Amino acid sequence: MKTLSARHIKSFSIFCIAALALLPGLSHAWWNGDWDTRKKITLNTAQEVSQDALTQVPVLVRLHTGNFDFGNVKENGGDLRFVAEDDKTPLKYHIEKFDMVNEMALVWVQVPILATGKSGEIYMYSGNFEATPADDAKATYDASQIAVFHFDGVEPMPQDRSGNGNHASQFTAKMDDGSLIGRGATFDGGSTITIPASPTLKLAAAQGYTVSAWIRTAVVQNNAVLFKQQDGEKSISLSIVGGKLVAAAGATETPKTADVVPGLWHHVALTAGQVLTVYLDGKEIAQVPVTLADMQGEVTLGGGFTGEMDELKLAGIARSADWIKVAADGQGSDALLLGYGQDEMNDGGGGTSYFGTILHSVTLDGWVVIGILFVMAIISWVVMALKAVVIDKVRKGNKAFLHDYGNLSVAETAKLDHDESEEEAEIENSQLLIALYGKHDHYQDSTLYRIYHTGIQEIKNRFGKAEASEQFLSPQAIGAIKASLDATLVRENQKLSSLMVLLTIAISGGPFLGLLGTVVGVMITFAAIAATGDVNVAAIAPGIAAALVATVAGLAVAIPALFGYNYLGSVIKNTSADMHIFVDEYISRITEAYSR
Repeated sequence: MKTLSARHIKSFSIFCIAALALLPGLSHAWWNGDWDTRKKITLNTAQEVSQDALTQVPVLVRLHTGNFDFGNVKENGGDLRFVAEDDKTPLKYHIEKFDMVNEMALVWVQVPILATGKSGEIYMYSGNFEATPADDAKATYDASQIAVFHFDGVEPMPQDRSGNGNHASQFTAKMDDGSLIGRGATFDGGSTITIPASPTLKLAAAQGYTVSAWIRTAVVQNNAVLFKQQDGEKSISLSIVGGKLVAAAGATETPKTADVVPGLWHHVALTAGQVLTVYLDGKEIAQVPVTLADMQGEVTLGGGFTGEMDELKLAGIARSADWIKVAADGQGSDALLLGYGQDEMNDGGGGTSYFGTILHSVTLDGWVVIGILFVMAIISWVVMALKAVVIDKVRKGNKAFLHDYGNLSVAETAKLDHDESEEEAEIENSQLLIALYGKHDHYQDSTLYRIYHTGIQEIKNRFGKAEASEQFLSPQAIGAIKASLDATLVRENQKLSSLMVLLTIAISGGPFLGLLGTVVGVMITFAAIAATGDVNVAAIAPGIAAALVATVAGLAVAIPALFGYNYLGSVIKNTSADMHIFVDEYISRITEAYSR
């Protein structure tokens, strides 16, 4: 009985260990087999969340050629899906911008929880061209978010994307395409945006209030209103006075402690509860105790403000310092909040190799250059193979001819000559036929034989049917024959060197074409990063790596062509030297045989 129990315990233990070993694999099972590609996005929040865990946080996912393959997504991004860390729970999201032509996108995703002192991860899926759009702007934000303005320019008047309908009623500013996050609003000092009062825009003293936005000032602001809500004599505002950020609730005002540097994007925020706190770039710069009063008035943006504004958000609670810090650190141009992993393909497990990921990031212009280089490579390889076969046959033919020629006496000099047929002449003039022709009866491959044949024909043309006793050549005739031999030698050298120029083009042109593809790829990568504002190593590295593929392709064309050209050139040079030597020896033999 004890033995049986021990066996049961042992079996159960093995089962538990095996089950635990399988848990990581189960947690990374594919969410839906209809999607071809997924990418793990790491939430680097260990240093961001220091107090209580944050829930239902909208984070900005910036996609561009450096971190995403736009060739594997629908034109409108309708097949994008985001899934929680368990790889099972779909997340709410909405697309602010999706530009297929310039390959950039801005997507807001609601993350369920950002734990204290701990990083997390989510998954992004794409590659299902049958999927329909599932983004939902209203569901992306929690119930406390009472207004969100992307200034995306979809409608002429700025629209509230939170779903509360707090749209602007007056807009004298302008939309700007080159803002921090997509489009933004530009103020000229006299322009304003007015948001009418509404029940959802009410400030409840018991719950608090939060205002946040991204701004970039053109010059030092002396008295610029960024945000102001007025209800009779009650008001709350965020302004720049004397170049310093200040918040006010009624008569209570925070100390002016921090400068807003012109020309730079800054994240500004105020939170109001039992204290009035003002933040600059995610850091608390001033606070003062305050007694809030319930109010429900219209909101004014601008008024003396000269600069740009983007991503204005109003919340009906006082957000924590960690919430403000996550927003400031996760939305700017140098944001490191999100880390983008490699693309994983739905092939039953495992991700693609690094090289596969790089190839997925190559842009269209890069593929055009790589395609041209591929054609150059094929041509150069065919030329090298063809020339190698031809030169090898020439070498063997010359060796065989010299062997037989060396056994001839002076009187038998013309014994090896053979009148060529039309077929043999055609073979002689085509390197492809020389390479493919298998059986040779009269030294068709030998360049030395063709020089020899020219000399014999010149002698026959001069002697005709003359008797042997009358067959002699004058010095002038021998000079003319040598000129014919030299002409044949030059033509044979031209045949041996034909097509070699294609190898020199591959050697010199391949790297330059590759460099062109790399430079254009780098330009596109930086342009996409500038447009999306995602400036960090993780965003830049894939695009640069993909751009360098063109240079690699150029070198892959040039290096084999360089080795082949040098080898073939040395063999051709040796063959040419043999022909020069043969011409001199041949003329000496003719002179000896036919001179008086």
